[in-house]
Amino acid sequence: MSTADVDAKVTITDDMPIGDVLKKHPQTMRVFLSHGLMCVGCAIARFENIRQGATAHGIDVDVLMKDLNKAVQETAS
Repeated sequence: MSTADVDAKVTITDDMPIGDVLKKHPQTMRVFLSHGLMCVGCAIARFENIRQGATAHGIDVDVLMKDLNKAVQETAS
């Protein structure tokens, strides 16, 4: 698999603000909620990135990222 193929599969990165991700990819709401990140109604989500939010709540960032990108890719297919 080429680098371009890998990059094409990664839509969401852990430095993206949670609010931006939810706005651009509303299908990720279920993923955030299933991981225990109740960011949907949180004012901090506009400023906090995924890594910060996950770390603050003791959530495995790598697993969360995998699930978020999977949700986006499934919708795009």
